[in-house]
Amino acid sequence: MNQPALPTLETIRDAAARIAPYAVVTPVLRSDALDALAGAQLHFKCENLQRGGAFKFRGACNAVWSLDDADARRGVVTHSSGNHGSALALAAATRGIAAHVVVPEGAVQAKLELIARAGAVLHRCAPTQAAREAMAEQVQRDTGAVLVHPYADARVMAGQGTIALELLTQVPALDALITPVGGGGLAAGVAIAAHALRPGLPLFAAEPAGADDAARSLAVDDRVEGVVPDTLCDGLRALIGRPNLHALREHAVSVITVSDAETIAAMRLIWRELKLVVEVSSATVLAAVLKARDRFAGQRIALVITGGNVDLDALPW
Repeated sequence: MNQPALPTLETIRDAAARIAPYAVVTPVLRSDALDALAGAQLHFKCENLQRGGAFKFRGACNAVWSLDDADARRGVVTHSSGNHGSALALAAATRGIAAHVVVPEGAVQAKLELIARAGAVLHRCAPTQAAREAMAEQVQRDTGAVLVHPYADARVMAGQGTIALELLTQVPALDALITPVGGGGLAAGVAIAAHALRPGLPLFAAEPAGADDAARSLAVDDRVEGVVPDTLCDGLRALIGRPNLHALREHAVSVITVSDAETIAAMRLIWRELKLVVEVSSATVLAAVLKARDRFAGQRIALVITGGNVDLDALPW
């Protein structure tokens, strides 16, 4: 069986150079109060402060600027519940090309507004993975646009992996690194880059208990497809991609599942102590570290905060 296409350290470094004129080098923040709660030294990589309000801009920007001129003129298309869609729209605007975004009914209004404001053409569909993929294929046929998959695209994963390059420069001495996991573009890209630079670094992923297909898939060593997501973490409802799962398995990423209640509590803590507005999906990393306190006790841990596009009129509490 052919191995799935995955980025390498070389392609991740190429991505870092490609997106440097457009992406933000995001800060790492600390909190004594959160350190005390966790019994560990926490380093928060704040991708909520990335362009477009989420890490997704890195992967989308790398994909857009990887296209040759002929393909770029055709425009790009994706399906997304929010952040990848707005990221692709923003990235397309930096190159002056068209972007089409298929969005499921029920997506967070704040994210839909970002997509529209960035100039993308929105295409609505039913809130299922099958409907999203079918609509994206239809838009491809109608427009000729190039598909930029939200997480199973090696160019997207390479862009997300640039987070690890930055992080390991900002905080060289780490004992563990944790990201959220949904479709797995971030978790895969970061794992590949981190282990290329620090082969023995323990890697973790935080996943909602109501959308725990990555944890189940790793447990049975095969992609589990029957999970129907039931979580407030709208950014983590996608089933993990096949190449993404392969990367997590190859790099021994351990998944920690957390309840929505634990995640909402962590979101409030981040708001209170770091003064950051972050999405529920982003707060899973702190929820996981607090849940597995004994596992991380006394360690220096990097937590990737993935996005801050919150609908302030619909806070989860």
